[in-house]
Amino acid sequence: MTMHVTPFSTLSATFSTPPAVLFPRPLLGMLVAALLAGETLTTPVQAQTQADTTLPEAQNVIVTGTRSTRRTVSDSEAPIDVLSSKDLQATGSSELGTALSRLLPSLNFPRPAIADGTSSARPAQLRGLSPDQTLVLVNGKRWHTSAVVNVNGTAGRGSAPADLNTIPVSAIERIEVLRDGAAAQYGSDAIAGVINIILKRGAEGSEIQLGGGQYSKGDGRQETFSVNTGTVLDNGGWVRLTAEQKHQGETNRAGADFRNPAEPLYGRVNQKQGDPELRQTNLGLNAALPISGALELYGFAQFSRRNTDAAATWRTAYTSSTKLRTPLYPQGFLPNEAAMNTDVSTVVGIRGKSDSWRWDASLNYGSSEFSLDVNNSVNLSLGAASPTRFYAGKLKNTLTVANLDLARELDVAGLTNPLTLALGAEYRRDQYDIGAGEPNSYFGSGAQGFAGFQPSNAGSSQRHSASVYANVEAEFSRQFSSSFALRHENYSDFGSVTAGKLSARYALSEQFALRAAASNGFRAPSLAQQGYTISTTNLITINGTSQLVDTGTFGVATAAAKALGAKPLEAEKSRNYSIGAVWQPRQNLSFSVDTYQIDIDNRILYSGNLILPASLQSVLAQQGVLVGAARYFTNALDTSTRGVDVVGTYQLNLSGGGKLGLTLGYNHNDTSVSHVTANPVVLAQNNLLLIDRQTILRTTVASPKDKLTLGSDYSSGSWLTHLQATRYGSFVSPQNNPALDQTYGANIVFDAAVSYRTGRWTLSAGVDNLTDQYPDQVTSSGNLNTGGTLPYSTFSPYGFNGRYVYARAAYAW
Repeated sequence: MTMHVTPFSTLSATFSTPPAVLFPRPLLGMLVAALLAGETLTTPVQAQTQADTTLPEAQNVIVTGTRSTRRTVSDSEAPIDVLSSKDLQATGSSELGTALSRLLPSLNFPRPAIADGTSSARPAQLRGLSPDQTLVLVNGKRWHTSAVVNVNGTAGRGSAPADLNTIPVSAIERIEVLRDGAAAQYGSDAIAGVINIILKRGAEGSEIQLGGGQYSKGDGRQETFSVNTGTVLDNGGWVRLTAEQKHQGETNRAGADFRNPAEPLYGRVNQKQGDPELRQTNLGLNAALPISGALELYGFAQFSRRNTDAAATWRTAYTSSTKLRTPLYPQGFLPNEAAMNTDVSTVVGIRGKSDSWRWDASLNYGSSEFSLDVNNSVNLSLGAASPTRFYAGKLKNTLTVANLDLARELDVAGLTNPLTLALGAEYRRDQYDIGAGEPNSYFGSGAQGFAGFQPSNAGSSQRHSASVYANVEAEFSRQFSSSFALRHENYSDFGSVTAGKLSARYALSEQFALRAAASNGFRAPSLAQQGYTISTTNLITINGTSQLVDTGTFGVATAAAKALGAKPLEAEKSRNYSIGAVWQPRQNLSFSVDTYQIDIDNRILYSGNLILPASLQSVLAQQGVLVGAARYFTNALDTSTRGVDVVGTYQLNLSGGGKLGLTLGYNHNDTSVSHVTANPVVLAQNNLLLIDRQTILRTTVASPKDKLTLGSDYSSGSWLTHLQATRYGSFVSPQNNPALDQTYGANIVFDAAVSYRTGRWTLSAGVDNLTDQYPDQVTSSGNLNTGGTLPYSTFSPYGFNGRYVYARAAYAW
């Protein structure tokens, strides 16, 4: 379900332009007009000034995981983090995903490279679970998921989650992160938790920011320009505009190629391993307008476009010691994947109050489109006549939601405060489209780097669902409160599911309280997981050697997948249990400890690489499918994740007027497998494993089991300093041969920043990864580092770019 947002919620939209144009002229005119209007219609506001006057975090009223208008962080029945705009800015990152990973110990956001679409749209994990098991909301409304399916060997392999980096940090007022199962409140995907992004609202306050930075290796230069402003509408309404333009240069940490002395470029760095070049534009509109009495019209929209240029795998000049691969590239070549991600989201709604009922009716549309061109490549089947540039096709995911929320307070005898009753209904429609590439991109062996989507891959799939839900929250006494939520949902493709949640909090004293929750939930298989189909070339380890293999990914309903034992996907089912304690001995000091267990049945995974014997290759060839390896999605595992979250904050007023804020965050989680689905008969007969050892262990050991953050913020007069140390625990890159498993050691990364405020200006500078830490390098055993050309693991939780230095200037009014 989408949640009821407090009466003065916001709207936001973000629009994007081609990289050659900074901002479209009509919108630029609107922005300038709004800026000029802002001088006369708004009062001077600065982010730091606002932060200084806010309540302590524990007293902030929250809107996530509750329908009550009185719930605060400290009396929440489930663990929740509230991150302010100031917190996000202090990280120094213009990427929302990166900022969250530095602030939340339970969130993992690696920087995968040479991973096709995943290099462009990176997934984030909460509590070590799959990225698509975390629900993302914006202003309490469901955010659409990405069209990109993570099908390479990266964190979140097989998932298609929401793309956090489509939302500009400058548009955000705060983020509430509910670290608890919430499917009974919000529906599918809310297994690990909920990230609710609350956008800036109101007419007052404007800011322009300009920032840039570069890695100490001299590459990866970044420039970011953003503006966020508001103005007044008639009848007490308001509108905010957000615009952001960013550019990121590529980084490269690949090693020199010493594999074949006969190669023309022997001993040189031919491969690229690092961040892709990126250009992104986000533009936003955010408004509300009272129309009569208690009625308010609201809406927010977003248009974001991101263009990336990412490297594929280097193709050597020779396929053997003397045979030239193609006369078009006598020295070898590096295919380039030029991707364009376009995200659109629009929410319009009306809310009000009638006969003690607060109500909110809304219509939500969101889409993510991914299109791909492959450049500096060749189709070997076309020989010397092959083009070198190819259009490979596109993917599009679309979400439409109609929602009605009702809530009211009821006076009940014996209760300390009125009981909160909430009811709602929702209709949702999903659609997933695959568009074919040009014929040359898929003919024969296809374009090197990424063979295009074939007409047989192309198509459209849809489904719809309808749900009803109810929520009751009550304070039985000053010490004891409890909530109950129930949701029933019917999907057109796999049937009905019912989810429930019971939570409670008991205060043993004014300073110490216990809280607990139990719930069951679900995640519907995405249409992308059900229908994604393509044949392309992948780097696969076979008998201890990395090889390029033509590989097919098949939707479970295709004849090819069925020939390999595929079955229709079922919904994942979860059971969440948590118990925790909150201790606030003083108003400026608080601690919380929450333990949890998350059991998930029928987890959907992307299968291992099935290296097909000649007999199965022949079966697929009769269907017109010519591949040497195959993969598809399946309900693979039952798992159990146990963990603990620890959060501490301390705010101290120092002599001389200075203020010191200290934070501590820690997460530990451990996932075990309790059941593995039986191997299909046809695969067993051919000595193949659908869910191999590597696939299983990627769900349990490929992300750090623990993460510790220690932060301090010191302010005195016009100066503000931010220091943070983050310890990332060890992780394992598993292989099917246990002897080739590699454990990467824990590491500590330090970040530092300083800001100076003078008048309306705030000047900032900082260093990320102050001591220039890198993860362990990939072992050469089994040629897992591809002859030393790919020295770093894509599973590294903090990437492998090294030290980053940046500066930023902001002007607020």
